[in-house]
Parts: sequence; structure tokens; C-alpha cells
Amino acid sequence: MNKAFTREHDGDGEDGEAVEAPNSLSHGSRNYITPAGYARLRAEYDHLLRRERPQMVEVVAWAASNGDRSENGDYIYGKKRLREIDRRLRFLGKRLEYAEVVDPALQKQHDRVFFGATVTLDDGSGEEQTYRIVGVDETDPARGHISWISPLARAILKSREGDTVRFQSPTGWRELEILAVCYESETPG
Repeated sequence: MNKAFTREHDGDGEDGEAVEAPNSLSHGSRNYITPAGYARLRAEYDHLLRRERPQMVEVVAWAASNGDRSENGDYIYGKKRLREIDRRLRFLGKRLEYAEVVDPALQKQHDRVFFGATVTLDDGSGEEQTYRIVGVDETDPARGHISWISPLARAILKSREGDTVRFQSPTGWRELEILAVCYESETPG
């Protein structure tokens, strides 16, 4: 059978490249992000555009000048890496374009949970947990940073210190008490 009629990699993009995972935001939804998160995305974009991509273009040009490209590992890897860089640049460009920077330090209602809040919770067992509500592109469970569209964040949004909220977790319904709410500015980096 002709290779044109076969599909070698399901879910891959053009030239066998992996397709960027879909973002968690629905089309037209706001992409809230903290100033520090925006700075990190911008720094990654600039690094890829001004450093990595030009270096990889040089490598590919050098490898192409060596002759036979079909068995030239530097050329093949370089072209693949260029596609990866370009795909990431497109993704970051869209995320930055639609980002709405929200500085938690400017929040006026310090007693309620909104985007950017750092919230300390008690799950009833006496164990306190602290989470910071951040943008989709900033989530980091190890640091306690959860997305504003996560089920936990949605459950506690607009609540106040002392409130008890019900939360549907993977293990079932839980009650959480809001112990503390604070807003602080995070330094970019």
C-alpha cells in the first residue's frame, strides 16, 4: 500500500510531531494569570525566540551543508527540534495574547477568596493545607498552586474566613473550613 494512504501516528501533527495538549480553558474563556506567571511565560517565549531557535537554525544550516540529509542525524534532529520550538512559540504566543494579568496585591476585598488568594483550609481532621489560586499556566501542586478553574478553587471562591464549604473530591464529598485568606504579591522568576 502506498505510504500516502497509511497513518503512522494517531494524534500526531504534521511531520509526525506531537500535538500540543489542549489547554484546560474553553474557547473564549478568560486566561487569568498573575504578574509573576506572565513574566515566566514571557521569559520562556523570549528565550526560545532569541536564543534556542537561532542556535538550532545554525545547527540545521551547518548539517544541511554536509550533504546527504537522509542519514544526517544532526539535520534530522535539528529539524525536529525546530518544529518543537516553533510549536511551543505558537502556544506561548496565544497564551500571552489572551492573558489577563491580575495582581493579587491590588485585591480590595481581602476577607474573601478570589483569584490570587492564598487560602489556608482545614479539612476537619485538624490538618491544615494552604493553596494559592493561580492561572491555568501557573499550576504547581507541589507548591500548593492550584488553577482558578479547578474544582477545589471553584468551591472556595467568594467564601470568607470562617466559612465552611462542601467540596466534591475524587474520594467523595468533603467539608472544608476556610481558616485564613491573604493576598500577597509574588516576585517574578
